[in-house]
Amino acid sequence: MALRLRGLARFDALALTALLWFLAKFLRYAFPPLFGTLRETFGVSNAALGATFSALMVAYTAMQFPAGALADRLGSVRVIAAGALVASAAAIALVAPPSFLVLVGGAVLVGLGTGVHKTVAVRLLSTIYPERTGRALGALDTVGAFGGAAAPAAVVAVAGAPGWGALFLASGVAGACLTVLFARRVPRRLPSGGDASPDDGDRSWRRYTARFADRRFAAFVAATVLFSAAYNGAVAFLPLYLTDEAGLSPALASLFYSALFLVSVVQMGTGELSDRVGRLSVIAALLAVAAAGLAVLLVGSTPLALAAGVLLFGVGGHGYRPVRGAYLVAIIPQSLTGGTLGIVRTASMAAGAASPALVGALSDGAGFDVAFGGLFVSACLSTALVAALLATRDRRSGVGTA
Repeated sequence: MALRLRGLARFDALALTALLWFLAKFLRYAFPPLFGTLRETFGVSNAALGATFSALMVAYTAMQFPAGALADRLGSVRVIAAGALVASAAAIALVAPPSFLVLVGGAVLVGLGTGVHKTVAVRLLSTIYPERTGRALGALDTVGAFGGAAAPAAVVAVAGAPGWGALFLASGVAGACLTVLFARRVPRRLPSGGDASPDDGDRSWRRYTARFADRRFAAFVAATVLFSAAYNGAVAFLPLYLTDEAGLSPALASLFYSALFLVSVVQMGTGELSDRVGRLSVIAALLAVAAAGLAVLLVGSTPLALAAGVLLFGVGGHGYRPVRGAYLVAIIPQSLTGGTLGIVRTASMAAGAASPALVGALSDGAGFDVAFGGLFVSACLSTALVAALLATRDRRSGVGTA
C-alpha cells in the first residue's frame, strides 16, 4: 500500500497543473452562458458580446509565444505560477464591474493570465512524464474541459442569489491557493536544475520559426488554425444558437452546453490511443467527427438530434486536443518546444479569437445558420488537410510519422 501511495504521489504535478487549467477554462467559459444576462444588464448587442470574448481570446493568444519562450529560458513553473496569479487577481476584480468597459478590461486580464498556461503546461508535463505524454496531456485536457462543463451549470446555480459575481470571487481565491501549492510541489518532480534549457545563444525568433519551412508542418498548423476558428466560434455562441435558432429553453441549452464539455472524458482514451496506433490518424478521425457534429447541429430540428450534434462536436473537438499536443511535442526540438508551441498556438488562437466576433456579426446580420455554416466549412477544410497529410505520410520521413 505504501508503495502504491508513493506511486500515486508522482502524479501530484499533473494534478496541480490540471486543476489550474480547470480554473482557467472555468473562467473563460463562464462568459458565454452569461451573454444573455450581460446583454440585459449592460444593454449591449451580440456583436459587442462577441467582441468582448474575442478581446479575451486576443489577450490569451498574445501570451502564447512569450510564455513559451520564457519557459524555455526560465523554466515552466515560474511562468505558470505568474500567470495563475494574474488570472486570480483579475477574477476577483470582476466580482462587481460598474460598467461594461470594466467588464471588458477584466476579461482581457483573464485572457492574459490564463494565456500562459496551456503552452507551458504541455512543455512541463512532457518533461516530467516523457513515457506517458499522450496520457498526461489527455488527463490535463479532460480536467480542463470539466472546467468548461462546470461553468454553465454554475451560472445557472447562482442566477438568483448570490449572483454571478460569486463565481469570479470563488475562482480567484481558489486560484491563488492552488498557485501556492503548485509552486511548492511541482519543482520536486523536475530533473535536477529544473526544465529550463541552457541558453546556447541562438534562440532567436528565426530559429523558432525555422520549422515552418517544412510544408507538411505548415499544413498541419493550417489545419489547427482552421479548426480553432470553427471550435471557438461554435463554443462561444452555442448557448444562444440553441435558444435563438433551435428554440430550446435556456435551461436545456445550458444542459447541452455542459454536455459539450462533459464528453471531454474521451481525451483520456484518445491520448493513450494515439500513443499506440499513431497520432495523425487519430487526429484525422476526430476532426471528421467534430465536423459531422456541426452538420447535425445545422440540420437537426429536435432536441434529440441537437443533443447528438453537440455530443459529436464535443467528442471530436475535445478528443483531438491532447493528440495534437503530443504530436507537436514529438516533432519539435526539445530546446525549442515552448517557443515553437507558442507560435503554433498563437496562430490557432488568433483565429479562435477572431471567430466569436465574426459569428456575432454574422448572426446579427444574416442569422445563426449562415454563421454556423461557415464554421462547418472551416472544420471540413481542417479535416481535409490532415487527411491529405495522412495519405502521404509514407512518402517521406519527418512530419506525419509521429
